[in-house]
Amino acid sequence: MLEIKPEPPAEGLTIAEAAERTGVSVHTLRYYERAGLVVTGIDRTPGGRRRYHRRDLRWIDVCTRLRATGMPIRTLRRYADLVAAGNGNEAERLALLEAHRAEVAERLAELRGHLAGIDHKVATYRARLAEGSAEGLWAPRP
Repeated sequence: MLEIKPEPPAEGLTIAEAAERTGVSVHTLRYYERAGLVVTGIDRTPGGRRRYHRRDLRWIDVCTRLRATGMPIRTLRRYADLVAAGNGNEAERLALLEAHRAEVAERLAELRGHLAGIDHKVATYRARLAEGSAEGLWAPRP
């Protein structure tokens, strides 16, 4: 989870400051809000400018992690809706997160298999180069 250091000032952070702290763009922060993904109710200054607080930054971190692991916007919106609805739907939230976790674990296993294939190729090239017999490794034939 995002470590919020230093603590945001009491008046909150501007959208640019929040973007810098969370590692997402200003555009992404605005998109998350428009798409109904932000459950924390971003404060506004009297002039209408967004002000982000610790709770907002933590929620944005959750959204960012779920998106980075491939959670579709539709599913993330469902999760946000459940969180915004409050207590009583924790089992549904858990089921949603467990299903996503299973998908991520499956993709990781697939990637590990691909990585093993790449590691084998790297080892082959290193060994052949070290023994001076790299010629002909995957060279097209005339």
